[in-house]
Amino acid sequence: MKAAGTTRTSYTYGTRPFALFAECILTGVWFTVAALPLVTIPAALAASSRHLAGFLDGTSSSLGDFVRDCRSAWRGGWIVGLAAVGAALALGLNLALLTIEGVPGRSWTALLTMAIAATAASVLLRAATAWGPGASWKALFAGAADEAKEDFSGTGILLGGLLVLVVSTWALWILFVPMSGCVIGAALAVRRRRANTPS
Repeated sequence: MKAAGTTRTSYTYGTRPFALFAECILTGVWFTVAALPLVTIPAALAASSRHLAGFLDGTSSSLGDFVRDCRSAWRGGWIVGLAAVGAALALGLNLALLTIEGVPGRSWTALLTMAIAATAASVLLRAATAWGPGASWKALFAGAADEAKEDFSGTGILLGGLLVLVVSTWALWILFVPMSGCVIGAALAVRRRRANTPS
């Protein structure tokens, strides 16, 4: 593990992609542990994104940095975590009710519910990757919602990543750990791709 304030040596072209993939898996482990209380999911996403950004930029991205970022994001946006869990429970209850026979239009309603859930998750990912110490979650979500409407290709990438995450977890639950890190990496890539695209 690297000491704070130091930078890494550069990787060769052939090894860097594998190093990044390994870092995504490690990020998935840290994210999963930090997100276990559920209400800490937004904070864990923000800290995970900061960790991967630090790795890519060659700046400090130790476990200690991750923990500090997670605490900072939680203190500044604990209500976001509560709101996210409440929204997830409401959508989950709606899907559970739709399993009852005789509910009219339940197939279309179920698809609509899942589409809303996926869209909300993609906006949360965008907001989390934009987070920095002292940032306002309200402003982050407003910006993320605008980006989701303007950047259709980026939104498609995030929705595709979330779909792969859900399918992988359904097939084998332990795959959630590495795949969550990969999805966070994809969200960071979408953000940087947008920032580097000429307006």
